[in-house]
Amino acid sequence: MAVPILKQGPFLIASIQSALTDTDVLQLRDDVMAQVTRHRSKGIIVDVTSLDVMDSFVSRSLRGIAMMTRLRGAETVIVGIQPEVAFAMVQLGMSFEDVQTALDLEEGLALLEAGFLGT
Repeated sequence: MAVPILKQGPFLIASIQSALTDTDVLQLRDDVMAQVTRHRSKGIIVDVTSLDVMDSFVSRSLRGIAMMTRLRGAETVIVGIQPEVAFAMVQLGMSFEDVQTALDLEEGLALLEAGFLGT
């Protein structure tokens, strides 16, 4: 299932609605990169609120998206990591140590706006 990507000013918001297959994750990567280029976006929010499980492939892929978009001049914030998912990620040694995270979409937008405006 394709992940919808919305443009909000200089930012993109990708809202994952359901569990992703590996193919879906790769498509998300390609779509985000295309949209960042097309819109010259300064930031991307990936909302994972709907995910109650995040395997290592999804985790690595989201981290990869963040690194690729950073090379294109856009910061990525992962928002909405469920408590159970966070617990499992820590237990399994998975992390987003070099990727910004936020509690929800509102906090994610605030982080990007603060970074974008230089405050």
